[in-house]
Amino acid sequence: MKFITSLSVAMALIATCATTAFAADPEPDAVVKTKSIAARIFLDDGIKADAALAADCLAEGKKWLDKNATEAAAARKQDPQFFKEGGWDFERKYSIRSVVADRYVSILRNDYMNTHGAHPNSDVNTILWDKADNKRISIRPFFAETADNGATMKAMVKAVIASLKIAKKKRDAGETATDEWFKSVEPRLLRIGAVTLAPSTEAGKSSGLTFHYPPYAVGPYAEGEYVAFVPWETLKPYLTAEGARIFGGARPKGDADEPQ
Repeated sequence: MKFITSLSVAMALIATCATTAFAADPEPDAVVKTKSIAARIFLDDGIKADAALAADCLAEGKKWLDKNATEAAAARKQDPQFFKEGGWDFERKYSIRSVVADRYVSILRNDYMNTHGAHPNSDVNTILWDKADNKRISIRPFFAETADNGATMKAMVKAVIASLKIAKKKRDAGETATDEWFKSVEPRLLRIGAVTLAPSTEAGKSSGLTFHYPPYAVGPYAEGEYVAFVPWETLKPYLTAEGARIFGGARPKGDADEPQ
């Protein structure tokens, strides 16, 4: 009798764990599934709590799904044999990285793409959302000038490359910390890298900027993604009044841990 009771308890625990694990898997917020592709969009709970932000991300995500579904269908029509083991597999996840001054929301957009090549590919991009105006913005409002090759952008590039060199040294990848790999990091707002406002130890503030680089961007594929951090103190001479208002504190220790 004791054995049966113990077995029953164990079975119940296993069933509970299985149910919990299954329940933990989120449902996609948009899906496309055909013979050519299976693709999904996920929004995190923080994004879904803001109707305007959720609608903006979902609209962009659905365009991405449709574009890739069209390309997959064309590729399958051209070479059906390439799809004999299944269609392409795509996934995009939108997640909040930070909320600063209860207004500026930094979002990471992570993509996974498997088109049956040598290996799957991934990409990362970012969105900066202004909750007050319900729209996407850039980091321009925080800086007095952001002209191409201007003083602000040159200072950012210098700090970004210094941060990347430190990150590469930590990964024993110092041999790729070269001008050749960093040439894509240009002193132009649209070419320096995908940027977010880093969280801070001071509530409501940002400790600086983080720049996110997918595999291949600043190093070989095997090195994976890189994140460069530029502390706000480095940018202090270039800030507007709004920039001075939102920056402060230090980068939380856990935020610097890899992977991010």
